[in-house]
Order: sequence, then C-alpha cells, then structure tokens
Amino acid sequence: MTDHVYSVSEIVGSSPGTIDDAIRNALERAGRTLRHLDWFEATQIRGQLNEDGSIAYYQVMLKVGFRLES
Repeated sequence: MTDHVYSVSEIVGSSPGTIDDAIRNALERAGRTLRHLDWFEATQIRGQLNEDGSIAYYQVMLKVGFRLES
C-alpha cells in the first residue's frame, strides 16, 4: 500500500432543500475542479429563515480532502 498525502480545503454548499442537498451541491461543484477527492467532514451547519420563521435555505461548511499527485 502506498502512502498518501492530502491537502484540505474548506468549502460551503447551500440549498433551499435539505442539508443533504447542500452537501451534495458542494461536493459536486468541488469535484469539477479538484481531482482525487477522498473524504469530507461537515464542520458547520447554518441556515437562513424567512420572515414567517420557515427555513429559506441551508448552508453547510465542509472540509474536503484530496490526494496530492506524485
């Protein structure tokens, strides 16, 4: 087994739907730019409320790890 070295970046995904959608939006977009994405960690969850108190959208801050190329 080879040793891997990772770089870690922080990204924020958002969605008016669900927390899961916010995570998936962030990872899908990061995957278009970063190669070798291997893991993620949700570090913050927050959102915005409408005037009536209902949820307008979710934001999830993620740390994403990607393997550095040799």
